[in-house]
Amino acid sequence: MALEITDANFEELVMNSDKPVLVDFWAEWCGPCRMIGPVVEEMSKEYDGKAVIGKVNVDHNPGVSAKFGVRNIPTILFIKNGEVADKSVGAVPKAQLASKLDAIL
Repeated sequence: MALEITDANFEELVMNSDKPVLVDFWAEWCGPCRMIGPVVEEMSKEYDGKAVIGKVNVDHNPGVSAKFGVRNIPTILFIKNGEVADKSVGAVPKAQLASKLDAIL
């Protein structure tokens, strides 16, 4: 299951991770976010032990969202060694997310 990432635990779970991290910025009211949510959950199982997969609810965690300039959701950031390595905006196919994550593994 994807981790719930918040303003409070972002530094610890994402920036200090020794594994690549996929972070899904989403909101409950967002239709495309609901489409991509199950894909993110699937990937959290498939990449267990290889990467950290988490979700940030932008309505509840405005600090992290602002820090990374997230204006449109869903936005998915791919972070490695505390740096944004890649990003994806909008509902995209799972294969596209997997290839971006594979590229930083």
